[in-house]
Amino acid sequence: MKFATIGTGWITESFIKAAKQTGAAQLHAVYSRSEASARNFAEKHDAADWYTDLDEMLNGDADFVYVASPNRMHYEHTLKCIAKKKHVFCEKPMVYTEEQWAEIERQANKAGVYVFEGYRHLFSPNYDALKNQLVQAGKVRSVLLQYVQYSSKYDAYRSGDVPNVFSKEFAGGALMDLGVYPLSMAIDLFGEPRDIDYHPVLLENGVDGSGTLVLTYEDFIVTILCSKIAQATVPSEIHGEDGTLTIDHIAPIQKLSFYNRKTKDQEVVIDQPLPLDMVYELEDFVRMIEQQDRKKHDKWMERSRLVAKWSALARKKQGILFPGE
Repeated sequence: MKFATIGTGWITESFIKAAKQTGAAQLHAVYSRSEASARNFAEKHDAADWYTDLDEMLNGDADFVYVASPNRMHYEHTLKCIAKKKHVFCEKPMVYTEEQWAEIERQANKAGVYVFEGYRHLFSPNYDALKNQLVQAGKVRSVLLQYVQYSSKYDAYRSGDVPNVFSKEFAGGALMDLGVYPLSMAIDLFGEPRDIDYHPVLLENGVDGSGTLVLTYEDFIVTILCSKIAQATVPSEIHGEDGTLTIDHIAPIQKLSFYNRKTKDQEVVIDQPLPLDMVYELEDFVRMIEQQDRKKHDKWMERSRLVAKWSALARKKQGILFPGE
């Protein structure tokens, strides 16, 4: 399959590398608003064409488009691709409201194309191992998930600049940039919560530099820590009545351990680095299209809907609003 890209950052380079490694897709075209960026990126990655006009690129013969523009642009760019009957692989967050999700769903069904939100951590074999091991913990009683990672852009913000990831205009902030990783994992593992609350640490411009999400389930609480202005060294844990699962990192999981409360034994379930975990989501995306697997598409889109629904509710409770809200 041929694909085109929107965005020239490191994540796009990782996606291209994953495509080359798997052989599942071939880079065909590159888009950037900057002529120099588009041309240089295309030359660097051996793309056949480069464009500064998005509509012109979408008129080409790429089978799907990889969207990795700033968060706010994901919705608009995804709809543009759908209108040209292109399948879409969009980096998270694809949308920031449930209403945006509904419009993408409607237009994709109308055009007969598949749309996929890139949550790479939910497609790796190490995550499958976590799901398979979950029953060993017994009845879940509490969960602590963290994605606390000092942003390479924060120093620029402190110096007076406003990078997109620290701008409400571009739907930035800790929750949308990092918090959706553990939020999507919690929803995937445990389903829809009964309620959600967010306790943000706001920067001077009103963006959440960090925050704590609290998801209320019937029998337990999930606490999620997310931050772009600090660096954590502690793992995430799932606490059950029979034992505890310890996860070294959310995206990707490299090491998973299980502590048996009854025997006091500590077992390393997996300790296997995944240097390029994007290969798994890419393979599943391509397989979905080739097999016309509407069931998987609908399942993954429903998860995207729930993440959009609950992240938006958490934000709006704290008055964190993005353009159009």
